[in-house]
Amino acid sequence: MLNVRSALLNKKPTATTVTRLTCLAAIMLSSTGIAQAANGLSIESWRSDDANIWSDVIIPAFNKSHPDTKVNFAPTPPTEYNSALQAKLKAGSAGDLITCRPFDTALDLYKDGHLAKLNDLEGLKQFSDVAKSAWVTDDGKDQFCMPVASVLHGFVYNKEIFEELNLSIPKTRDEFFSTLETIKTESRYIPLAMGTADQWEAATMGFQNIGPNYWKGEKGRKALLTGEEKLTDKAYVDTWKELAKWKPYLGRGFEAQKYSDSQNLFTLGRAAIYPAGSWDIQTFNNQADFEFGAFPPPVAKAGDTCYISDHTDMGIGINANSTNKEAAKVFLNWMASKEFATLYANAVPGFFPLSNHQIDIKDPVAQEFMSWRQQCESTIRNSYQILSRGTPNLENQLWNVSAQVINGTMTPEEAAKETQDGLEQWYKPQQ
Repeated sequence: MLNVRSALLNKKPTATTVTRLTCLAAIMLSSTGIAQAANGLSIESWRSDDANIWSDVIIPAFNKSHPDTKVNFAPTPPTEYNSALQAKLKAGSAGDLITCRPFDTALDLYKDGHLAKLNDLEGLKQFSDVAKSAWVTDDGKDQFCMPVASVLHGFVYNKEIFEELNLSIPKTRDEFFSTLETIKTESRYIPLAMGTADQWEAATMGFQNIGPNYWKGEKGRKALLTGEEKLTDKAYVDTWKELAKWKPYLGRGFEAQKYSDSQNLFTLGRAAIYPAGSWDIQTFNNQADFEFGAFPPPVAKAGDTCYISDHTDMGIGINANSTNKEAAKVFLNWMASKEFATLYANAVPGFFPLSNHQIDIKDPVAQEFMSWRQQCESTIRNSYQILSRGTPNLENQLWNVSAQVINGTMTPEEAAKETQDGLEQWYKPQQ
């Protein structure tokens, strides 16, 4: 560690130098964790915020039924995780269990021989095909990570403002825009707290939030993969048309408004509705001094099937070079249990277990989000599986065009054409 510190003190580091030093430090620091887990298991993760939850809640619960298996949770900060993990895997010092990001990042680890095949893992029977889709090979034959948690999309609203203005939760699109208009014309509040400066909000909490109701969830997502549907089809153009209608209801100067600004507007009570990811629940619990609730993306008309983005966010796999594979399988099978699902859902509200177990969630807003799984059809973000591995990257394109549509600098039809043209440049089923 002295050499790493000296290098940083004696020379202004470049970005490349910092990355290399970060990885080196991670390897050196991880050796302690590996040594501690010599007779047990060590877990690699980017969820450093959850370290106390694992040490104080999850691991003790596991040890009640498996007292002889020592488990060490050894997280790396999120922004450093990918590079540090790669360095440790190459050095042979990575932990027994690897927390997996969804789709291509984890798939590359499997292709490179770093993740073990999990096809025979008994616990996988507790997960749906949609839940498993983020950690399976393109041909669907090999599972390399077990699903752990997802995040859901919808809208969070300030209950006090709704009560003050005598508003009901909107269930249809017409009701949604009527609610926004009432807030705009009859109060001092901003109807929708969202900006376009960071771009990803426009796609993640905008396009991917309301879109599944247009392209019919998994049906439409899979049709893009096969080439049966195109981004220039009516479902996608109509999604952008609805986003364009949000502009009059966003705050003044929303074009320069960042994600943290949007959160602040809502938690300070200045905005009535927040297009949300369920991961925001913890932030709002800590910062808002008012009661808030949530509702799913409104449908076209009452009685229509609703579709929600229930996006696979985190999985966990076994290091192919682990000497503790059998113990790792035991731990993963326990993580597939109702006991783990209940513990995790309540310890980290807004991150939802992907197993099929019916569980009791104590946080009322997380409970509301979770209830939509029983009411609506679940899907995942349509740009994540396969469609963003080429150039141009569809996910990044969606960020840009969705922000421009909301800003009014691009039409929905132009957004559709640009993304479709980009996909056709490299993805054969769309050519």
